[in-house]
Order: sequence, then structure tokens, then C-alpha cells
Amino acid sequence: MSLDLDKDSSPPITSVDDLVARLRRSERPRADWKVGMEHELIGMVDGGPVPYEGLRSIRGVLERFGRFGYEPYAEEGKVIAARRPDMTLTLEPGGQFELAGRPFGCAHASREEILHHTAQIKAVGQELGIRWLGVGYRPFGTPAEMPWMPKTRYDVMRAYLPTRGKRAVDMMLMTATVQANYDFSSEEDMVRKMRAGMSVSPLVSAMYANSFLVNGKDSGYATFRYDVWNEVDPDRCGLLPFVFEEDFGYRRWVEYALDVPMFFVRRKGRYLPASHLTFRRYMKEGLEEHRATIGDFEDHLTTLFPELRLKSVIEVRGADVGSTELNAALPALWKGIFYDDGALDAADRLLAGMAFSERMQLQRDVARHGLRASCSKGHVLDLARELYAIASEGLKNQACPHLDESDERAELRALEPILESGRAPVDVWRERWHGDLGQDPAKLIAAMAY
Repeated sequence: MSLDLDKDSSPPITSVDDLVARLRRSERPRADWKVGMEHELIGMVDGGPVPYEGLRSIRGVLERFGRFGYEPYAEEGKVIAARRPDMTLTLEPGGQFELAGRPFGCAHASREEILHHTAQIKAVGQELGIRWLGVGYRPFGTPAEMPWMPKTRYDVMRAYLPTRGKRAVDMMLMTATVQANYDFSSEEDMVRKMRAGMSVSPLVSAMYANSFLVNGKDSGYATFRYDVWNEVDPDRCGLLPFVFEEDFGYRRWVEYALDVPMFFVRRKGRYLPASHLTFRRYMKEGLEEHRATIGDFEDHLTTLFPELRLKSVIEVRGADVGSTELNAALPALWKGIFYDDGALDAADRLLAGMAFSERMQLQRDVARHGLRASCSKGHVLDLARELYAIASEGLKNQACPHLDESDERAELRALEPILESGRAPVDVWRERWHGDLGQDPAKLIAAMAY
């Protein structure tokens, strides 16, 4: 989740053209393209959630990261994050612990970063008696039992989102993902990446499916987290049909964002609720004495949650968090697809021609069946294998060496046993839950913990 850093000043918006120009200024030449990673972990203490305050607490975790060079970041006297140059530790509403990493030129460096961070979070967790799970949905407990982190933007979301979807609170308190960010060089390049990425994102979700337990019961889903997002907020979530239309571009994205209700307007550390306003109306009418600024629009873009999100970068959002090695494979997978022209075209062709209703159904089927789902283009497992081959070839063509590796294909190795066997992480954990773990929460937490 975004960290709402203070902005000293921000220019006013004079027209929609200002917002289109803001996106255009985010373009970067190919030589400067990078990949950045974000991933969340779910903390457990004595089988339950980790409170914000106390001896074994989220606040205690943030404070202990000071030894690793992080500076605390407080809001209204509460430490809600920790920062180093280009790296931030933030909290999701239910205390999910998120690393927003640095942008790197290659996926090798991204993998090293997450391995380093995992060692740190594991060490801190051992000191405090906290176990960290890489899983897409908190396996035990209910939303009513979860603590809320003291972050003001979450108070606004908590008041508004449940009016839009019956599982909005589940999303905020119970889910965890691994995400990655990518650059674009032009409007055409952005369109190609957004369209291809939104098309094949269900295949990636199937590979990473890792959330079947809901309050200790087998839900029957491969990725319950993925299904939760279907009932959060239809205005700002899911697949977006206009991305597949011919006139998609910067302006179409801006027009979409303008018509989504806002969460808040920030002024002098205060969050002014604004859910009664779309951004378009806010531009026309203002809020109290405040007028719309570019900074307000940048805030607004962080409150949109489609499967791919356009800000100053393209953010891919559709994967359950898993093991460290599997998390580290995600930046490489999408880099192979996005940063090679041939791979990008091949990925776009993979599910080309599907009606939008079919794409929506594919999402629902993947949530339920994972790699065993199918669509008019074939079996999801076969399509996922093709996508892996496309990404692998793309990384080979990019030829980014590291130590004795000639390119980044080695970073995909964690996906190989999944695609060879047709068994995503959920299949392994479900078998163990009903088998050697004996449906014992303590045993599952011990087995799954980092």
C-alpha cells in the first residue's frame, strides 16, 4: 500500500491535458528501464494476528529495522513505516508487512534484495516470536478478529469500501500479494504492455495460486484471494474492458480515473473524506476551499486497484505471495514478457480474440481451479507453460549477465517444478493440510513459516 509522503507543493490542474501530460512525463528510454518489486507477508503470533502495540507487535518489528539502516516514519505519533533510500517498509490494513524495493536494471539484483530482506524479517521475527507466512489469504481467523493499523488512509477506506463490495474488508485485512513495477518508453509501448499484461495476468495468478484456507477450513478455491477481489469495488478493481479497445491510451486511462470516486484529499497532514466526489467533479467544484492539484491526482491513482495499474510505472498485481524463491521469480517473469518486443507480441497473441466476458470467466475459473482451469484458448496449464517459454526467451534475448549466468532465466527456476508437475503451491499445501499436517494450524504455520 502506498506511503503517503508529504508533498511540499503541487501545481494546480488546469485541464485534463495536464493529467495526460503527467503520464507522458513518466516515459523512459529503453536504456533506463528497470524493475522494482513489492511483496507482503502475513505475521502470526501464537496462531493469531500480530497486534500493532505490545511486546510482540508490528510496531516492534518496525523499530527493530532501525539496525538495518531504516528510519521510522510516523503519522499522528504512530510509527507506520520505515524508510531507507529507495526502500520502504509499510503496513497493509491488517498488519501485512510490505517491502517496496528499489528499482533495478536486472532481476538478479531484485532477487538478491528479497533474499536479504527475508533474512532480516526472519531474524526480527525470531526475536519477537513472530512467524511470517507467504500465503495469499490469512489462513486462520476472521476479519472481525484482525487488528487495524493506525494509518489514516485506512480509516477512510474502512468507511467507504464496504459500501461498494461485501468482501472489501477481507481484501484489506486478510490478503497478501507479490507485485512488480515496469517502465514504458511511449504511449504505444504502455498500451502494448497494459493490454498484453491484463490479458495473461490470470495465467500468472494460476501459477502463483496459494490461498485455499479460510478461517481454518478448505474453501475449495485455489486462490481465494483472487476471488475476494471480485467483490471489493467494481469502480476500481479487476480487469478493465477499455484496455482492450482500439482507442486505449493515456487519455483513456485518465478519463477512467476521473470517473472513479475518490477516497480523500490530503492537506497539511489531514485526510478530508471525499468519496462523494469523483475526481472529475472535484476538478470542477473543489472540496471546501481546496482545489485539485497534480499531487491529488497522483494520490488518487494509488487508490485504483485493477489487475494492472498505470501510474508513473506499470504495476502488475495479480499473484498470491509465496515462498521467497517464488516471489523472486515474479519480477523476472514479467521482465521477460515486457522488456522484449518479440516476447511482448507473443504474450499478446496467447489469449488474443477472447471476448471480455470470457476473460472475466477465466478469472473466476482460475480462482476456483488454478492451473486446472480452462478456456476457449485451451487448458490454463498449457497456456501457462507457453507464457513461461515466452518469458524465458525474452530474458535470453535481453542477455543480462550475473556471475556465471549469461542472462536472467535462472531467476525463473522456482516456476519450473510448478509447470512440470501442474501443481501450484496451493496443491502442495492442500495435500499436506489434509495429509501429514493433520489439519493442525500449529503444524501448518510451522511448516509454512519463513
